[in-house]
Amino acid sequence: MKLLHLHLPTLNQSFFFNKEMDDGRRFRVKNFLLFLLFFCLLSLRMEFSRAQMVPAVFVFGDSLVDVGNNNYLPVSIAKADFPHNGIDFPTRKPTGRFSNGKNAADLLAEKLGLPSSPPYLSLLKKTDESSYINGVSFASGGAGIFNGTDQTYRLYETGARKFVLTGIGAIGCIPAERVKNKTHECNEECNFWSVKYNEELKAMLKGLKSELQGINYSYFDTYSIMQNVIQKPSSYGFNEIESACCGLGDLKAKVPCVPISKYCSNRKDYVFWDLYHPTEATATIFVHTLFDGPSQYCIPMNVRQLVSA
Repeated sequence: MKLLHLHLPTLNQSFFFNKEMDDGRRFRVKNFLLFLLFFCLLSLRMEFSRAQMVPAVFVFGDSLVDVGNNNYLPVSIAKADFPHNGIDFPTRKPTGRFSNGKNAADLLAEKLGLPSSPPYLSLLKKTDESSYINGVSFASGGAGIFNGTDQTYRLYETGARKFVLTGIGAIGCIPAERVKNKTHECNEECNFWSVKYNEELKAMLKGLKSELQGINYSYFDTYSIMQNVIQKPSSYGFNEIESACCGLGDLKAKVPCVPISKYCSNRKDYVFWDLYHPTEATATIFVHTLFDGPSQYCIPMNVRQLVSA
């Protein structure tokens, strides 16, 4: 069995979280990991259509790629199963995605010729194995980082050879951080630690490449593409980089996107949907770059190249 495995960072997170940051800052960085995504593309002995590049996608991550798992949690404040979430989704209804429409997991599945992987918790009572045929999503809003190095080795032992990892975005530039500054500038301390984390992640990948025979990977530089979007918004079709589209208060970032919140009518002009999450338009740019982008953002190759490698 061969796996293309897109993985949450697995370095020792204590290298800066425990020693250099107060508890509040640690919590914010831990829970605002922009565009963290982990998925497996399995090359199994099964038939699949020519439109599919791989037979299945398995997604692990946080609210940026949650397709509704948290809808099934009896107790959770990290839910998006209410308006105005989903206003641009094909059904025009909230689905549990923290977005006005589709999120990165949906868009990546489309690129691969697959339907969106269903929430794992929605399948617990199903006994039909066909429910899992195109993959499953284990992503859950509110999920943080974890040290998964041991699991990486276990996957390698079972045949995993292709890994895709996404770095942390410019956390200091999300509305939730900008609103703390009277001038609405980015929080450079948060961005500093995002860069440090990504540096350690890339170093870890180089180490694994030299240690594990036959391994290939693609690292997506979320931080750089996000900064490029923020610095040159018009080049990507945006004209609002500071304020959230949906929320209340200054920058619509004092209150999350809830039914009483106000939301913008021109969602495609906004980088951020709410105080933490990107709009579908932003996620589309990220996924397009992840899939077909240059080595400036996809190191040493993009997803299309990795699938074919």
